[in-house]
This record gives sequence, C-alpha cells and structure tokens, in this order.
Amino acid sequence: MEERAAMEETLEMTAVSLLKKYDLTVTTAESCTGGLLAGRLVNVAGASEVFHEGFITYSNKAKRKYLDVSKKTLKKYGAVSEQTAREMAMGGVFATDADACVAVTGIAGPDGGTPEKPVGLVYIATYMKDQIVVEKCQFAGDRSQVREQAVTRALELLCRSILKAYR
Repeated sequence: MEERAAMEETLEMTAVSLLKKYDLTVTTAESCTGGLLAGRLVNVAGASEVFHEGFITYSNKAKRKYLDVSKKTLKKYGAVSEQTAREMAMGGVFATDADACVAVTGIAGPDGGTPEKPVGLVYIATYMKDQIVVEKCQFAGDRSQVREQAVTRALELLCRSILKAYR
C-alpha cells in the first residue's frame, strides 16, 4: 500500500511536502504560465501553510511594479531572458519575505517568437538562501503544452533547489 501511495504523489505534493519539512514559505512569480504554477501548488491540501501569495506579471510594467525587475534589464535583455527570470525570483522573495521564489518567463506561442527567442523558450529561476538557479528550457507543443511543461519544470527545479539548500 505504501508503494502505491508513493507512486500517486504528484510533483506539487512533493514540493509542498519539502517546503513543510524544512519549514519554508514560497512565492511564485509567473509570466507565460499565468498562474498555473500557483494553481498547481494550491491544489495540494495544506499548501496554505507554505504558499501565501503569488504574482502574475504578464506585462513588463507589472514585472517592474511588483517584482522590481529593472527597466534596464527589460530593455537590454527582454522579458524572456535569464536576467529577467533572475530578477523576478529575487523580487518575489523581497516583495513577500518568503524563503523562496520560483519565477517563470517565456514565449508560449503561437506568436511572439523570433529566431533568437523561438516559441517554447522559457526561463525558470529559483531564489533561496541567497542562491539563484536559472534554467533555460526549450519546450515543444502548442501554447497549452508549453505552459504545462514550464510548470512541471518549475516544480522540479523548486524541489531540487530545496534539497540542495537543506541537505
């Protein structure tokens, strides 16, 4: 029976469990995922113990206003960049006093891609214990599939970051 229960544990359940285990809080800073990441976390019973708030910062103005992403970063590197993801993750922690933040920014499509930044390009960042990890991902599929893949990867990165910081 234990084996079966372990098999049924979702990635978001694992993330919430790890956050609880280490007595951590997390916030989300989302652009292309538009709240899907926060939604996956709050699907878990007891998530309110570790997740207090999240940001959907779809526009550059919102990224600046709520997450303190610099205008200079957005102008020089664009909203879909390692630098912006990094500043979103830091800004989420500082805005909420959470222990960690997971940030996602990308191009879900079907429009908006360029040769330099194609549809499916997503940057995911975590900020925890003064450590920032940023992953560059290239996902395939339609808009919905890109968004879902980004959320899954963000949850994986959150779990890995917690384990790295607290083991």
